[in-house]
Amino acid sequence: MAKVSGTAVAVGGLVGGYGVARWTERRPLGGVVLAAAGAVAAREWRQAAGTRAAVGLTGAYVAAFAGSHPLAKKVGAWPSVFGVAGAVALASWAVTRDSAA
Repeated sequence: MAKVSGTAVAVGGLVGGYGVARWTERRPLGGVVLAAAGAVAAREWRQAAGTRAAVGLTGAYVAAFAGSHPLAKKVGAWPSVFGVAGAVALASWAVTRDSAA
């Protein structure tokens, strides 16, 4: 099985989860995408940087999802989603960059 970047999966989960929820008009379906991507990202983060890093990055992922909602009221939905996805990507890169092969 090919190695998957936890960073890419997390960004895809945040952006894709919102996109699915918006375009299907089924928020639970977007939540499934968000949760599945979060689980895969957590596994990849654990393999790349250990359990402690994975727990911290998973917390950041969940906080980004939660924080995107009030942020969306100020800047709009898509800018909010892209902003929090970028923040998670930066955090993930910072924590896992030394373990990249």
